[in-house]
Amino acid sequence: MALEKYRAKRNFKESPEPAGDAKVVAERARKAKDAAPRFFCVQKHLASHLHYDFRLEHNGVLLSWAVPKGPSLDPATKRLAMMVEEHPIEYGTFEGVIPSGYGAGIVMLWDRGTWTPEVDDVEAALKKGDLKFTLDGYKLKGSWVLVRTKGKWAGGGDRSWLLIKHRDDWAGEVDIADFAPLSVKSKGDFADILAEGNPDIWISHRPAQGGEAGALFQKIIERALEMRDERVGAKSAKGAKSAKGASEGAKSAVKTAKKKATKPKSS
Repeated sequence: MALEKYRAKRNFKESPEPAGDAKVVAERARKAKDAAPRFFCVQKHLASHLHYDFRLEHNGVLLSWAVPKGPSLDPATKRLAMMVEEHPIEYGTFEGVIPSGYGAGIVMLWDRGTWTPEVDDVEAALKKGDLKFTLDGYKLKGSWVLVRTKGKWAGGGDRSWLLIKHRDDWAGEVDIADFAPLSVKSKGDFADILAEGNPDIWISHRPAQGGEAGALFQKIIERALEMRDERVGAKSAKGAKSAKGASEGAKSAVKTAKKKATKPKSS
């Protein structure tokens, strides 16, 4: 059953992630059966560690791979991509904070666009472990391939793949993750996303306490708290200004009324 593993890992009473709709899955699968291009996205996810979730729409759901170091535009660089459970198509626009449980952390919509298979049969290519495709996103473009490693890398089994950029006009040595780190949805960074929610949520129990991820969380939380306080201060100042203006306006109205009351009537 589509999305069964996805739903089993999450508590949707606590997580803001979309649960997915079986009717949407069926409808998208029907419409996209012979369609090209199809939707794709990459979500930058700071959880127990920082990684990038690479997702391709297929059969009404998003096939998903966790890419620890993120996509590389350099054809000589092979990025490990661990295949994870299928996600609902609604996840393709998700950006926000997962407060606890599986995947607790901050999710940023880092890239999105469309993908077109470079093979006649996607199912056969997935089974073979060699899927070639073209991306047309904001950040990722051109020809790519996902190749299953047959257990060569940590994790092993059918889950272990490599994400590789083909040589074309969109290939290069620039580190796209560093060059374009912000959200394509909100245009912000992790601190902006956290500040929009509840920065206090991980003061003492954030998803990662030590290592690089823990240090990054600490910086993000501190910045998000500053941003929240700045916004609250700005709103308070605006409210005080409005209240002062209203008070001065009321005083002026009272003075005008008194002048009219004491002004002698003309005969």
